[in-house]
Amino acid sequence: MFILGLTGSIGMGKSTTANFFREAGVPVHDSDAVVHRLYEGEAVAPVEAEFPGVTVDGRIDRARLAERLVGKPDAIKQLESIVHPLVRAVSERFIAEQRARGARAIVLDIPLLFETGGEKRVDAVVVVSAPADVQRPRVLGRAGMTAERLDALLARQMSDADKRARAHFIVDSSRTFDSARAQVHAILRAVAALPGRRIS
Repeated sequence: MFILGLTGSIGMGKSTTANFFREAGVPVHDSDAVVHRLYEGEAVAPVEAEFPGVTVDGRIDRARLAERLVGKPDAIKQLESIVHPLVRAVSERFIAEQRARGARAIVLDIPLLFETGGEKRVDAVVVVSAPADVQRPRVLGRAGMTAERLDALLARQMSDADKRARAHFIVDSSRTFDSARAQVHAILRAVAALPGRRIS
């Protein structure tokens, strides 16, 4: 089974690209979706213990939690030390399930793939990318987003240039959906002839 890691900075079109993989019949593990579920379940107690007052109606209120993290890199690291192992455990179950089902290829959609060392868990990395003059308007068009918040988010992530340099495959999302879809199919054709290199 060949494992692709999918990543890209905010506003690059990673979610759309993930959907093109699903459309092609490739199982996709969405780390962000897992975090949302954990914030309604398994992560509630440990996160509330570390950041009292961020729980509302038995769920982690993401807005309240975000307020507690602004300008506090140590707090962000503490949150990640709680959440990342939980996400990793879910993804390992997903990998085992897909291997048992005989999947030829799967995708791990991980926004902070390089930042968390996730590239060591995959056979190849796909980076979704677009020029800054395409990325920024996309993100700033989102509700509640400001230039300051965007800059703070980008400062926490590896630069797009560095991600591209470390990628095995790049999807340029600055053109049409059909173009991005075609790039995804080209990647799948390329990896079809490659063996998965993970032993475990």
